[in-house]
Amino acid sequence: MPTLTKCRWEPGTPLRSLFAVALLPLALLLPGCGADPPPDEGPWELLVTGAEIIDGTGAPAFRADLAVRDGTIVRISTESLDPDRAERVIEAGGHVVAPGFIDLHAHLDPILSIPDAESHVRQGVTTALGNPDGGGPWPIGEYLDTIAALGVGLDVAFLVGHNTIRREVMGLDDRAPDPEELETMRGMVARAMEEGAWGISTGLRYTPGVFSEIDEVVALSEVAARHGGIYTSHLRDEGMDLLEGVREAIEIGRRAAIPVVLTHHKVVGAPMWGASETTLAMIDSARAEGIDVMADQYPYTATHTGISILVPPWALAGGDRAFLERLDDPAMHDSIHSGIVWNIVNDRGGNDLRRVQFSGVSWDPSLEGLTLHDWAEREGFASTPEVGADLVIEAMRRGGARTIFHALHEDDVERIMRHPWTAIASDGRLVRPGDGHPHPRWYGTFPRVLGHYVRERGVLTLEEAVRKMTSLPADRLGMTDRGRIREGLRADIVVFDPETVIDRATFEDPHQYPDGIPWVIVGGTVTVEEGRFLDLRPGRVLRHGGRGGG
Repeated sequence: MPTLTKCRWEPGTPLRSLFAVALLPLALLLPGCGADPPPDEGPWELLVTGAEIIDGTGAPAFRADLAVRDGTIVRISTESLDPDRAERVIEAGGHVVAPGFIDLHAHLDPILSIPDAESHVRQGVTTALGNPDGGGPWPIGEYLDTIAALGVGLDVAFLVGHNTIRREVMGLDDRAPDPEELETMRGMVARAMEEGAWGISTGLRYTPGVFSEIDEVVALSEVAARHGGIYTSHLRDEGMDLLEGVREAIEIGRRAAIPVVLTHHKVVGAPMWGASETTLAMIDSARAEGIDVMADQYPYTATHTGISILVPPWALAGGDRAFLERLDDPAMHDSIHSGIVWNIVNDRGGNDLRRVQFSGVSWDPSLEGLTLHDWAEREGFASTPEVGADLVIEAMRRGGARTIFHALHEDDVERIMRHPWTAIASDGRLVRPGDGHPHPRWYGTFPRVLGHYVRERGVLTLEEAVRKMTSLPADRLGMTDRGRIREGLRADIVVFDPETVIDRATFEDPHQYPDGIPWVIVGGTVTVEEGRFLDLRPGRVLRHGGRGGG
């Protein structure tokens, strides 16, 4: 006869249902319960004791011990487990044990040179999804093989990028594909999915994706959908045309019958601040119609991308040489300059050169951390949008730059964060200390939510924040072996102190690891030990369809 010693009622299960079928064993009515699991024999490799477990579902925390063997959670008990059965014991009294965090939007392109992924792992991230915003290498299968042979510090999965595929087939042409080109691109999406991609990403604000029409994106997304993939979209616009951008992504989800993520969802530029009320209502309405759409978000009021985001997209068609030739044409130059001024005033520039901060400048590292205002002042110019446009053009002539744009409003950040279908994701790039002047999200996204937005501001409960970092992204990807603390699931675990966890990276001093996350466990292997990072690389390359995990 099954017992209840290893089961518990979960909030949301109506108690009346427990009595509606009195002839059935009670254990069979409880979520996650049934017949007793196989006998728990042999030693445990790891035992975590005395913790408050937040299981990732949004349910209240509960006190329990947790045992791990062969990379799997094999025992969760509200009664103390015998430490003598464990090779290693972590005494976690006063700490929270949660599933390892899953980052739905990670720039993993430096992984071949930073395979330990320390800047992510120290945040508690144990799984990350790469190739967002339409980017990534080609072909994807060979790339995954290379990473797998190298060894990585966390589990990694990848999308296939629309911009990558379009560039391979059409270069940077500003036109629609002909039927043969479209079929070639569809074949490339199919190949990528067969090689392990988890879906398709678009960067419809970047070249060459900006030159595509919705029919093209739908045609490619249909292929990913047939292979069980998802669609993540850097919207075509996140400023003045934000609502059209959201509407387009929802329509792609409808027509391609594919799950959608509005990635790094935000509202750019003062003229649009507050529009998140409308965009979130659009998500709700779409979901009510049966369109599977959600969002992810990083918890900051600044964006990060190339300075070319201030340049009108049409001016970038054909690549760098074509852009420079346009600058040499006086009429074209004036149009480009006017377009940049408009973007400085109304979009990411925030109508203030102080809001545009350099993070990576290969041709003048002394600008890193400074703003367009600082650069103008250094050159003896007035800090006006027109001068800012001159400097943007100069930066583009020199090869571009990476830039932080302080153009979001805290009210929108918090409103988007509260929405039940918003996951937490970093939009962070793997980084080593001292490499440029990056956005602090590269080091601090997940602990910032737990510390600043949960403990200090009360925007979320701790249980809801953890759900947004674990089961919500796992469910989006269809990863059933992680995202929850549950017997039989992969032992991806983060142990944090709810009273001290916090990000330390700032816009002024970004190269700082977070506090309050003393333990991180990837697949049963301790990779952060009492705050000390261990370069053991226990991660795996996860290929969609079950090859390699996930």
